[in-house]
Amino acid sequence: MNAKELDIIKQAILNEIEGYEFYRMAARQAESKESEEAFNELANEELKHAGYLRELFNQIKDGKEDDFALSFLSAAPSPKIFEWEKIGHQQTGLALSVFGIGVQMEKASIDFYEQAKQGTQYENARKLYEMLIYWEKVHLQQFNAQYNRYKEDWWNDQGFAPY
Repeated sequence: MNAKELDIIKQAILNEIEGYEFYRMAARQAESKESEEAFNELANEELKHAGYLRELFNQIKDGKEDDFALSFLSAAPSPKIFEWEKIGHQQTGLALSVFGIGVQMEKASIDFYEQAKQGTQYENARKLYEMLIYWEKVHLQQFNAQYNRYKEDWWNDQGFAPY
């Protein structure tokens, strides 16, 4: 594994930590306990991903290709189905902003991993990037759906419906 691949994993860890901090910030601004718990749940998922990537980095940083291949034997934390109903409608504006930014963060991460996948010569690195792309696509799909739901709610709250 070369330094470029390790830099990509380090950036992936940073991306997950940024997501963690973003959702923690949203949790602190939540006005209901349910919304706070929901945003903390998103934050904790990002933290699990960062932990997995950090462990992977530590296993392969010495350049042992076998360690990289073996690291895939341990289960990666898959994106879980989020309990969306925890975020109350009383905070539509906050939820709309959080999911709008979340959509942009997920798209940027997908683009980053797609470029990394295209630029690597290592099959194991390609597998890793495909797994990371999958994580981000699951979140993107979920966040897009929630964003659109909250957008409709917000439009209704503003009196824009049925137009």
